[in-house]
Formats: sequence, C-alpha cells, structure tokens
Amino acid sequence: MSWRDGLFRSNFFIKFRSWEYWPFGIVQFPVILYVAWLSLRARSLVFFSASNPGITMGGMFGESKFEVLEKIPSRYVPKTMRLHSSLKSKEVIKVITDEGFSFPLIFKPDLGERGYLVERINNEKDIEAYLSRVKFDFLAQELVSLPLEFGVFYTRFPNDKNGKVTSVVMKEMLSVCGDGRSSLQELILNLDRARLQWPILQRTFLGRLTEIPEFGKKTELVSVGNHCLGTKFLDGGHLINDSLSVTFDAISKQIPGFYFGRFDLRCGSLEDLCQGNVKIMELNGCGAEPAHIYQPGYSLRQAIAVLLRHWRNIFIIARQNKERGIPYTPFKEAIQHYRKFKAATSAT
Repeated sequence: MSWRDGLFRSNFFIKFRSWEYWPFGIVQFPVILYVAWLSLRARSLVFFSASNPGITMGGMFGESKFEVLEKIPSRYVPKTMRLHSSLKSKEVIKVITDEGFSFPLIFKPDLGERGYLVERINNEKDIEAYLSRVKFDFLAQELVSLPLEFGVFYTRFPNDKNGKVTSVVMKEMLSVCGDGRSSLQELILNLDRARLQWPILQRTFLGRLTEIPEFGKKTELVSVGNHCLGTKFLDGGHLINDSLSVTFDAISKQIPGFYFGRFDLRCGSLEDLCQGNVKIMELNGCGAEPAHIYQPGYSLRQAIAVLLRHWRNIFIIARQNKERGIPYTPFKEAIQHYRKFKAATSAT
C-alpha cells in the first residue's frame, strides 16, 4: 500500500468522507438553532420534558432504562434486572444465577447513551472486567438471539386518537467475510467500518487474529446493535405501512405517558415485526434519533431536514400535553437530572 493509499484509508479520512462520523456539534448546529427558537416559543428551555410525561425528562436525559422497560408489557421485554455497581463479581454471579440468567447475556448502564458500555458478557471473567469500569447501576439482560434487529420510531400527537410509525432503521451487525487467504486481523483492517473499531476488536479477538476464516464464512465482530460500535444503519422506510403503525400504536398505548420515541428490538422475521412478535431491548424517548438517517450515502441535507421535523414533532406533542395540564419540568429540577446523567456517562 502506497503512502497515499495509507493516508486515504486512515481513520481520519474514513471519518472525513462520511458525515455519520462527524462530531455531534457540527451535524447538529442548525438543529440547535431551531431548538433554541422552539424554546423561545415555548418559554421553556426544557419544553421537551412534556413530550413523554411517563418518562423522566421525556427521555432526553436522566431516565432509568430499567424503569422505562418496566412500563412495557412483560411479553415484549427480555428478562432484565438492575444491579448495583458496588456489587463484587461473586455477588453478581450469585444474583444472576439465582434469577435464572445464563451466559451469554448483555450488561448495560442504567443511565447511558449511544451504546457506551453496552457489552456482551460471555463468562465470569467478562463480569470482572465490566465491574472494573462501570461506576453506576447497570442492567443484566438476557441475550436476544432473534436474527433481525430494528429501531422503530413511533409518534402520536396527544390530540389525535392514533399514532403511527415514522421511521424504521434496519441494523446490520459489524462482520467480515472470509476469503480463504486473509487473517481475521487483515479482514478487519481492510473493512473501513471495522477498522474504526480496531482498538476494541483487538482486545475482543485476542488469540484469534491470526486465524484465516474459510472462504465465505461470516464472522460477526460485534453483536450489539449500536452505531458507535460499528453497526451499519439502513433506511427501512419501505417497511412502514398501516399494519406496522397499527401494531406499534397498540403497543405504545399500553405504555403510560408515552407518545414519542424509538423501540430498539429484535424479531424473527418481517412478518413478526408487523404482528408485534418482538423483543424490545430498549425504549428511548425524545432523546432518540430517527436513526435511518445514518444509512451510508444519506445526505447531510436530508438528515438535517429529518431532524428538524423530529424536533417540530417534539414541540407539538409537548405543547398539546401542556394544554392538557402537563407542566414542563421546572428548570432547577431539569438541571439536577442533567447533572446526574452527566456524572453517570462521564464515569462510564
């Protein structure tokens, strides 16, 4: 590889060529200006807190993932429990064993964002490593092995009888395909999306990097469907229809105080998705994004237009709820929630 090719394939240029990897502030700057205007109209910097009255701060920050999951009918949710970060490894093992969990399973912070410290736990050694990093309460959740993963965004205006699905993102897990010649390390470093995850993958696959996968053999590198961990997000807008909206309208109306947000779920087939035969790993409120915008090739202009509509919907829902007697969270209380959230995410 020439120095020019090496430079062009460096992490900097991989990120530079695709806005999906750009810093949050650059992509969101025009959106921030629009949100400031909406705040002036609402006469509240935290008007979004009324978008989902049943979730702390509407789900923008500071909400407990576990408490949100508890609001969802249990048939839709994988077995999940909350654990205190002060527990020792042996104590965690005893608790999860007593509760009927088995390896592998997923650990994730109860307060967190964008997939940080969401990890697959395969054995007791992984538990010890996880406890050395997590500083706040975390969740143990059974691993859902259903083959398809989606993010389904739901919107219902309080003055309307029914809501609808407004975005679907399909998640393609980070993986490489063997060519019968290249080592696993070479396959990872030759795939831009995987190359960006090299520091993590180097530790995860320590001892296997020199293996040469057979031709056509697929190796899944990350089993957690988060963009920051290398998952490819694809626009599933073609899957939106009346049947899907009716299904998620019915599910959403069973969740107290929920009007707007994204279901992160797994299912066995597209038919199961439409029929609501799903397992919901997380429900994210107004702080969630319509993640289909991160499909490779989706233009920044298109993405910003979607985000502006997204915030307009938040504003309308919050205003209609306020007219129904639901107040915006007092600013001092919002600051307390934010400080707790930042303490948790900076600690992780």
